[in-house]
Amino acid sequence: MSTTTTQTVTAQNVIRLFPEVNTHLASSHRTQTSTDDLQGYDEEQIRLMEEVCIVLDNDDNPIGSASKKVCHLMSNIDSGLLHRAFSVFLFDSSNRLLLQQRASEKITFPDMWTNTCCSHPLGVPGETGADLETAVMGVKRAAQRKLGHELGIKKEQVPIEKFNFLTRIHYLAPSDGKWGEHEIDYILFVKADVDLEANPNEVQDVRYVSPDEMKAMFKDESLKFTPWFKLICHSLLFEWWENLDSGLEKYLNETEIRRM
Repeated sequence: MSTTTTQTVTAQNVIRLFPEVNTHLASSHRTQTSTDDLQGYDEEQIRLMEEVCIVLDNDDNPIGSASKKVCHLMSNIDSGLLHRAFSVFLFDSSNRLLLQQRASEKITFPDMWTNTCCSHPLGVPGETGADLETAVMGVKRAAQRKLGHELGIKKEQVPIEKFNFLTRIHYLAPSDGKWGEHEIDYILFVKADVDLEANPNEVQDVRYVSPDEMKAMFKDESLKFTPWFKLICHSLLFEWWENLDSGLEKYLNETEIRRM
């Protein structure tokens, strides 16, 4: 795990540092970058690397947009490129947390166990937001969309109003020598009983766990976990989980960004 000590990227210097960033947020574009970085990967995952992420300054202000590929190259991350993300934690009526194991086809962090769904709001109308209130609404819409894409969960089972926003974490983590994450990650809780139809190109396994079962998984050296999930679990998750039915309100809608 790396600390978030890269140089500061701002609206004033973003184009100089990253010519592939589009400063007209929410416009549709494709980046004309070398395809060599993606040779040998799954075709569908390569296609998804063309999705447009929201580029941020260190205070979570949108300053442009760039492809998922551009945002996840370690060469850009090491120069400070930062984007918006979200992590969904879905609990059933027994307060068990739904985990997924990422598919082997994934370009970043393949085969690792993680929270229910982790992805990005896109630089498109409805998922962007310059202030916290509209940004939260944007990530909730994105979360609903990705729960359907990755796990086959119908949006009617996870209506927008069921999502609770807790906080944002800013972290940096390499996946391998080429790819990584540098995100301001919005943490969302939702409690719902859902029907699952996992997309095998995204998810190879799912599992509902209790807090004790989650802790036991961390002790199993044969299992690997995504860095953001480990960060959240080892710092905040179990306290939130304990207050899921009574007292969660005091953890909601935090305005300060937690720097990990």
